[in-house]
Amino acid sequence: MTDRSGRAPAYKRVLLKISGEALMGPENFGIHGATIQRIADEIAEVRSLGIQLAMVCGGGNIFRGLAASSSAGIERVAGDHMGMLATVINSLALQDALEAKGVETRVMSAIEMRAVAEPYIRRRAIRHLEKGRLIILSAGTGNPYFTTDSAAALRAMELKAEVLLKATKVDGVYSADPMKDPDAVFFERITYREAIEKRLRVMDTTAISLCMDNDLPIIVFNLNKPRNIRRVILGEQVGSLVGGGG
Repeated sequence: MTDRSGRAPAYKRVLLKISGEALMGPENFGIHGATIQRIADEIAEVRSLGIQLAMVCGGGNIFRGLAASSSAGIERVAGDHMGMLATVINSLALQDALEAKGVETRVMSAIEMRAVAEPYIRRRAIRHLEKGRLIILSAGTGNPYFTTDSAAALRAMELKAEVLLKATKVDGVYSADPMKDPDAVFFERITYREAIEKRLRVMDTTAISLCMDNDLPIIVFNLNKPRNIRRVILGEQVGSLVGGGG
């Protein structure tokens, strides 16, 4: 399919990673209603282009296991499992917002909880995509010590996605946090190895290494700029491209 200007999507199958913090909007905790509705509007728009879309959502707006294990004294494995449950909450909220806009959606969980989500089974997930359903993959990998970034990279490769899109609060990859360092340098393109060696906060090292080993490009972009998801999927130069050098 094409958009109104006649442009076709640059990708057929995409995995979109959205951080839990992105759902907070201007708040300091939880899910901001207007923000999740805006995100759902944008996703519904790009789905109309006919692409196959899988999503992974973080849970940092509700609970972050590593932070809790260091500050609250919660054992790391227990904390990580709590964080996985937070991603399920966010996934259900996204599903509700998307289905209200007519997008057929399935939530799949790496931790079995059949009352609220389907168990993640790779072949079933691919079948959902082929039938035109959007899938939201929750509960990370189902294992502690792995971030949702790693889960996104793993699921993208399992589902044979053509690109991993990481939606963030900044315009792309910088040499430092641009919200704290006004002299931070923006990278339009960077290799996997450079991202790892420079310790840039693109994704965690495990996720980048997985992408590098399988030559899966990563595009990091700002979710807060309207219609950026659509622009990336149409192949416009938006954000930073991480790839090559593997």
